[in-house]
Amino acid sequence: VQLQASGGGLVQPGGSLRLSCAASGRDFSNYAMGWFRQAPGKEREFVAGISWSGGSTYYPDSVKGRFTISRDNAKNTGYLQMNTLKPEDTAVYYCAAGAMHPSGTYSYWGQGTLVTVSS
Repeated sequence: VQLQASGGGLVQPGGSLRLSCAASGRDFSNYAMGWFRQAPGKEREFVAGISWSGGSTYYPDSVKGRFTISRDNAKNTGYLQMNTLKPEDTAVYYCAAGAMHPSGTYSYWGQGTLVTVSS
């Protein structure tokens, strides 16, 4: 599976962004997927996961209630809706396929898309 993340940009605190993860190659619908982020000087952090069907989702407390992961298997695309963004959400965001929990095995990774939250 080849993954390509997009949708990053500059947004003011309190604003929203929706990231997309377009998949090609093997059947995307066979894989759970997740979103991660990495801020400068920090370790990579898991921010959301979704099952292959979209029926189950998982979020860490740091984003719960603000971020929503979803997918459209007919379009081979995953999404991350981010609301009420904070400066500390600034990071490069990556999508990955293979699991939906932080400790899972993610075999496929997309390139990152930069999200900057600043006034």
